[in-house]
Amino acid sequence: MCRFAPVTVVLAVVAGVSQAAPRNVVLMIGDDHGMQVGCYGDKVVKTPAMDRLAAQGTRFANAFAAVSSCSPSRAVILSGMFTHSNGQYGLAHATHHFHSFHDVQSLPRQLKQAGYRTAIIGKYHVQPEETYPFTDVLPCPGGPRNVAAMAKEARKFMEAKSDSPFFLLIGYTDPHREAKGFANKPKYDGIETITCKPEDIVVPPWLSDHREVREELAEYYQSISRLDQGVGLMLKAIADTGHEGDTLAIYVSDNGPPWPGAKTTLYDPGIHLPLIIRSPQQKKAGVVNEAMVSWVDITPTLLDWAGVEKPAKVFGRSLLPILEEARPEGWDTVYGSHTFHEVTMYYPVRMIRTRQYKYILNLAHRLEFPFASDLWGSSTWQAVLKRGDKHYGQRTVDVYIHRPREELYDLQADPNETRNLAGDPNHAKLVADLRARLLEWQEKTNDPWLIKYKHE
Repeated sequence: MCRFAPVTVVLAVVAGVSQAAPRNVVLMIGDDHGMQVGCYGDKVVKTPAMDRLAAQGTRFANAFAAVSSCSPSRAVILSGMFTHSNGQYGLAHATHHFHSFHDVQSLPRQLKQAGYRTAIIGKYHVQPEETYPFTDVLPCPGGPRNVAAMAKEARKFMEAKSDSPFFLLIGYTDPHREAKGFANKPKYDGIETITCKPEDIVVPPWLSDHREVREELAEYYQSISRLDQGVGLMLKAIADTGHEGDTLAIYVSDNGPPWPGAKTTLYDPGIHLPLIIRSPQQKKAGVVNEAMVSWVDITPTLLDWAGVEKPAKVFGRSLLPILEEARPEGWDTVYGSHTFHEVTMYYPVRMIRTRQYKYILNLAHRLEFPFASDLWGSSTWQAVLKRGDKHYGQRTVDVYIHRPREELYDLQADPNETRNLAGDPNHAKLVADLRARLLEWQEKTNDPWLIKYKHE
């Protein structure tokens, strides 16, 4: 139900905005982009646009995807429901063909019903369309890596005269892998080619420091810099069309980097990701917010901005009330849910993460952990196989592939999640508490995999 009728507009409270300003939204989603951002501490990658957005708004230091897989994560972002609740268990495209449930009251559905013009350009990657309806699907000349062309089309949409507010979703494909590499060879008009040297890369601890790893990371960084330029062009389009004072701008990534150990896992490299929000109503700029927030919080945030009541099955909370706070109370726990990536990759996992501990429940732990096709085919993993490496990053290959039913990590003492404390008698009481809290969450969110508690 819409709080404001008949048109979703509010009285502006910021200087320079017309008295009755629409509450527009531009949501930019990166693809497989981890914490490789300047404002998040990476000293090598070049991301001036994201850094500038953070300086103007709020950077969430502890933001977590609820699943580390493209379609499921985008469905979480657009529904405020966990992947096991909205039905988007795995990838939407090709033979994988996963669908969200038809009755999901998604963000685009809710905003469209509230009188918004809703548009998407670039990567869509959820289905069915009736669950995630957009009034406009904008053309994407050259594909969703041609970020300059995407910004031009988005500018046309924002320039259009209308009495209705707009919701614009920009679905980038960078820095996702292609079959080989990161699509850096084509020349993209209007985009500067920004490279870095493999020897300058700081290899994260969840990867092994080998030549092919550094070379792939250098390619990845180049793709991130192209993505960042797209973000910059979108922010310029917002300003040039006169919408900087009435538009909530958000940058977020769907899941972590496309390497084993990150994407498709609920380890932190797969789910601890950038989230930057700039509100025209903010009085404080450059806020670093330490709240533990989740992608289920994005839909309720945007519905709150639009003045639309969130549906009962939306599990997250609006971030608007805490945008200008450094460490708000009551934001100390997030949950995760993974079941599929590709249709052949069945490995259901549930997770609860607090500031200090992470508890992971591998519901099909007798299976080997599966590899996404693009991760298996990477130069990084193929080199592991060719050399017969026993270790991958700070884990052994065997531990990565063969997982126990329960995992517990002390993230303060062991931030790289390598020492499983689940079987330690000294942590038995903590495991029991987190296990009970995870079960309570599964029940609250109607997890179909609850059946495993009874049948196995």
